[in-house]
Amino acid sequence: MGLLALITGAIFFGSVAQRIAGIGFALLVAPILAILLGPHEGIMMINICAVVSCGLIVPRVWREIDWTLLLWLSAPAVVGTVVGSWLAVQVPPAVLSTVVGAVVMAGLAVAVVLGRAQVTVSGQLPKALAGLGSGLTNALAGVGGPTVSAYAILSRWPPRPFAATLQPFFLQLCLITVGVKLAVDPGSVPHLKWWMWAVIALAIIGGIFAGERLGRRLRDEHARAAVVVLAFLGAAGALAKGLVDLLA
Repeated sequence: MGLLALITGAIFFGSVAQRIAGIGFALLVAPILAILLGPHEGIMMINICAVVSCGLIVPRVWREIDWTLLLWLSAPAVVGTVVGSWLAVQVPPAVLSTVVGAVVMAGLAVAVVLGRAQVTVSGQLPKALAGLGSGLTNALAGVGGPTVSAYAILSRWPPRPFAATLQPFFLQLCLITVGVKLAVDPGSVPHLKWWMWAVIALAIIGGIFAGERLGRRLRDEHARAAVVVLAFLGAAGALAKGLVDLLA
């Protein structure tokens, strides 16, 4: 029961962040579930829960989705997802724990640094590269947000369309990841009882509605700052665990 409480707590707060800022679910939850469940099962659960979370949010932000940009991000992301899903089942768990933490920390650090730089990007190539990188890191480490976040910062993508467009993007990304991983490694699904999955689903729903309420009171920059800080702490824990296992 203690393990379930930790998992549902992480998923609840991840759903809150996802609803407020458009990203944050995987950033917050990936390092924690990698520690609690192990890299393979943890990343699979992240993707399953993200399908539910993003699927519930999409109808609520439908009018603000940038469909053209979504297409440019999605096509290359499919390639990155297939490649990353195959690589993920070939890599030892300790290495994956290290990768989860390192990818999140590096991605967040780059996004923060680029946010302070007076640099802008335009054209289709940066969109395609952002989608490819997001698909690869999402499948490999359960984290697809840092790449598209860096693109959003450099392209000056407005926060509201950014948050809305990422919901169908991550929905399809995670669906593909789950499908590929089930085909390659059916045993990667966490072995939980049905009522445990129901509790997790309720945590996602509760997090989304809590995020909507909080989002009306918080500024976007404050919400994203909180997500970054918490993600750094969680990633540091996953990275430390991976390194300890590698050196053991």
